[in-house]
Amino acid sequence: MKIQFLGAAGTVTGSKYLVSAGTQRVLVDCGLFQGLKQLRLRNRVPLPCDPGALSAVVLTHAHLDHTGYLPLLVKLGFKGPIYCTPATFELCKLLLPDSGHLQEEDAAYANRHGFSKHKPALPLYTEQDAERSLRSFRPIGIDHPFELADGLQAELTPAGHILGAAFVTLTEGSTRVVFSGDLGRPDDPVMLSPRAVTHADYLIVESTYGDRLHSKSDPCDELEAVVTRTIKRGGAAIIPSFAVGRSQVLLYCIHRLKALRRIPLELPVYLNSPMAVDVTGLYMRFKHEHRLGAEECAAVCRTAQFVNSVEESRQLNTRKGPMIVIAASGMATGGRIIHHLKSFAPDARNTILFSGFQAAGTRGAAMLAGAPTIRIHGQDIPVQAEVAMLASLSAHADWAETIQWLGNLQNPPRTTFITHGEPVAADALRQQIERRLGWKTHIPEHLECVDLGAGEG
Repeated sequence: MKIQFLGAAGTVTGSKYLVSAGTQRVLVDCGLFQGLKQLRLRNRVPLPCDPGALSAVVLTHAHLDHTGYLPLLVKLGFKGPIYCTPATFELCKLLLPDSGHLQEEDAAYANRHGFSKHKPALPLYTEQDAERSLRSFRPIGIDHPFELADGLQAELTPAGHILGAAFVTLTEGSTRVVFSGDLGRPDDPVMLSPRAVTHADYLIVESTYGDRLHSKSDPCDELEAVVTRTIKRGGAAIIPSFAVGRSQVLLYCIHRLKALRRIPLELPVYLNSPMAVDVTGLYMRFKHEHRLGAEECAAVCRTAQFVNSVEESRQLNTRKGPMIVIAASGMATGGRIIHHLKSFAPDARNTILFSGFQAAGTRGAAMLAGAPTIRIHGQDIPVQAEVAMLASLSAHADWAETIQWLGNLQNPPRTTFITHGEPVAADALRQQIERRLGWKTHIPEHLECVDLGAGEG
């Protein structure tokens, strides 16, 4: 078996692992690069393999940095099945068409206003391309081994990151290779803990927070403090949030705070993301994958006023006074949150509150680093609002939680490959694994190919 790292090597986005076993070639994950321009440009570089020659794709979870390249893969000739959990399929039915639609909107906006260097600006793929790719999906139940390709078995195990998230185990003969995808946290307020994995000959593990320990504080306490001081200023709390996962945890915290009268019951809360609205409804359908009981789950779904139309979204930008607005995207890279930032970031009474990892090169990372302005639609928008971060609300394990999860393996893997992290984070996790567990590790480079039979790249 060979693995080529087509993404998430030296960066936290673009997860794609090309696995070759005999005459079969499959992809584990098929994500978009996000963040820095030099990374985003990789989305338009041809893959070092013929999409039409791939036997199959298997997904760890639905986030676009793991699935967002799929419509283009199908457009370029991939004809095989795409395997994932049922919840991941339901989320992809929302995420992928929305991604294509936003790309079409961004290209059209750029062409109308002439701020793109490309004449004309073109989307990477369209909403129709995304809809077409969904026909290739084949949902597979958790803990049900299946034939991924001739001689290559696969199995999906709960990873606790978001609904449907799973570790992918590939088996060829007696060799087992485990891909962690995004590793969830043992004490997430909503999602169940990641399942223990006890055996892997080779392990590919993410390192998003490989250099950090999460705050042990209650995220509801942190959210209360930010909302309270924003209300005192007469401002609005604008929260860029991932439609899948973070938005639902935020609604859970707001529900708790209102139920305990720790923030005003009458404080308006808006969920301005049609996709996040639909995702929130999926929590009722997949109740076995999270900690919320049916009654509490229903209460969380009622916490916010849902904003569906573009006109309703525009009206929010004219509102004054205290309110909470949750809108996609989580790193402020696109979607309705961009228009809210143009309206609310210049006002010192407001707060821009982030709730998840911000990749290098994103507007979110720039604002958290103290940027006085952010670039939106060819304009420099001043950032006078308070910029804050909910440090305890991450959906990714920190280095200590990752080490704890790795400790479930009965024997050390022959090699542990550290991916899906910025260079500093990946190297920090490498040091922790080597010092605490004594395991052999390797941090692959972009496009590096590893022959597992030889044990090295």
